[in-house]
Formats: sequence, structure tokens, C-alpha cells
Amino acid sequence: MGFTQRESSIWMQSGWLILSNFWLGQRLERVHMPKFTRGSKSTWVLFSFLGYKNQSVAIKVVHRGETPEEIAKREARFAREVAMLSRVQHKNLVKFIGACKEPVMVIVTELLMGGTLRRYLLNLRPSCLDMRVAVGFALDIARAMECLHSHGIIHRDLKPENLILTADHKTVKLADFGLAREESLTEMMTAETGTYRWMAPELYSTVTLRHGEKKHYNHKVDAYSFAIVLWELIHNKLPFEGMSNLQAAYAAAFKNVRPNAENLPEDLGLIVTSCWREDPNTRPNFSQIIQMLLHYLSIISPPEPIIPPRIYASENTVFPPESPGTSSLMAARHDSGETPTSNIEDNSVGFFSCFRHCY
Repeated sequence: MGFTQRESSIWMQSGWLILSNFWLGQRLERVHMPKFTRGSKSTWVLFSFLGYKNQSVAIKVVHRGETPEEIAKREARFAREVAMLSRVQHKNLVKFIGACKEPVMVIVTELLMGGTLRRYLLNLRPSCLDMRVAVGFALDIARAMECLHSHGIIHRDLKPENLILTADHKTVKLADFGLAREESLTEMMTAETGTYRWMAPELYSTVTLRHGEKKHYNHKVDAYSFAIVLWELIHNKLPFEGMSNLQAAYAAAFKNVRPNAENLPEDLGLIVTSCWREDPNTRPNFSQIIQMLLHYLSIISPPEPIIPPRIYASENTVFPPESPGTSSLMAARHDSGETPTSNIEDNSVGFFSCFRHCY
């Protein structure tokens, strides 16, 4: 396999120890880059995980870099990614299993066999997803983002390549926290480059940003990226088709160009266009996005009626009126997932209350 005994054991240094019985079995496949090249940052390797419930895992190997400055920066990013992955858990986030810093920087997560959303959509073209499936995937993504934001984390690189499907292609999970960071309400944050086509315009400036330059932005950058992904889920086309990544970034940032939303169903069109608004403060938060998606899903897929059990009583029996809690219980039945309360300051209060009446 090309790995020494030392490299076959995943141990966390500096007090980081995830599992004492963790060891690597046969390597299954290496994906993305076959080897580190100058300038590359990471690669993914798939292993059988024989020491932990006989599962297979995905292993992200992070290249340290060449220069002292590069090494320090990548080690800091690695530590930040591990800290965030180990802190948040959600059914729509790829499960964190372990990590190590020596002899190589490694992050171990569950292995999802459904592949990336990008590959799934490409294989489906020229056909489109069923609308219920597309909205269901969008809900998975929105719930993952809601969880991150409730922990004060901005992903900053939301795109189909970072969304992974389960083997049955029924669930989407968010992966790769390489550019994610905790939001600071008082400090400026670095404008590290994600993928231009999906990045919010406020991450650019009238002059091309130097790598690592400080810039003001907040968690609403993820809402913009979500809008582009949702548009793509519905149309199964590359957003800003015919443009390079840089051309798409320039058009979005300086000409306020967006993908064509005219053919979207009215309610979905409102979600998309509200999420990619130029002013970040007017974009909805993910709790509101989830409610809007659930509302649309209820329109295209009405829930099956609840058939009450047969009641045996005389014709003169008087039944009490419906209790005040019944409606809320039925609403909770429609969406049983818990909605965490975000600890990020938000200025879009009341957005959903206007959803059906203000537009």
C-alpha cells in the first residue's frame, strides 16, 4: 500500500486522540489528485476502516506546503477545520470520525458512496431532477447550513462539489470545511478564494482581492451560494453558462447579473431571488429558507390525510372542541426536524411573514 506502520495508525498529537483502536486496512481508491504537486493543498483517499465497525472511510490528506509561511497557514486552517468538524453534528453534515497532525495532516470522515451532487447532476443531463427531489435536496442543504450558522460557522464554499449523496441517492450531506470559519461580528475576515461561480459578490472588490486580504462580510454569503445551488438543482445547468469562473464573478459583482430565474415556479423564484439579492442584509436566513421550502413542498406534495381511529359512541355524545395544541402538533408532524436557534445576529426579521403577502 505504500504506508509504513507508523502511517497506518491515526493518532492525534498535542492531546488529540480520537480512537485508540483506529487503524487503516486496504486502500480502496485515491480520488482527485493522484499525488501532491507544487501548489496543491489536499487530496482524498478512500480506505477500508477495519478497526471501526468494518466501515470504509474518506480520508482527506492535507499538504503542508513548501514555505514556512505556507506551512503555518495550512496548519492553522487544518486545526480550524478539525475543531469545527468535531464540534457540529447533524444528519446533513458528513460525520467526522478522527484526525491526526503527524506524520501527515489527515481528516477522517464517513464515506458516502453516492458521489458528489455535481457528478449526480452531470450524469442526469440533459434531464432534470423531479421537482420534489430537487426541493428535498435543497432542504437537506438548508438544514445543514442552518446548523452551521447556529454554531456561528460560515461555510464560504457551498457548491455541488462539496455536497455528497448517500448510496441510495435520497439524502445530501455537506462536506469539506476547508474554507469554513467562525464568524466575527467585530473583526474583518480574510477573503480566501472559494469557487467564483458560487461565491457572493461582496467577497470581491473593485480591485481583485489579494489572497488573504481582509474584507467585511457575514454569514449571508452562504445564502447567496445556496441560491445558485438551488437554481442549479432545478435547471440542471451550469449557472452563468458560457462564462468562465472569473467572467461569472465579474458579472455578478459589478453588473448585478444573475442566472435567469424567469422560468422558475413563482414561490421557488421568490426564494432564489431573495437569497441572491445584492444587499446581504435583505437575504433570508436559513430558518426562513427552510420554512419557505417546506411551504412549497406542501403545495406540490400535499401531506396524506391523517385518518382518525374509529370512535365508538352514542349518537348523542358531545365531543369537546379541538384543543389549541392540535394544529401545532400536526404542523410539527409535517417537519419533525428540530430547528436550532441561530446565535448569529440577523437583520431579516419578518421575511417569511411577508412571503405570501408582500410580493
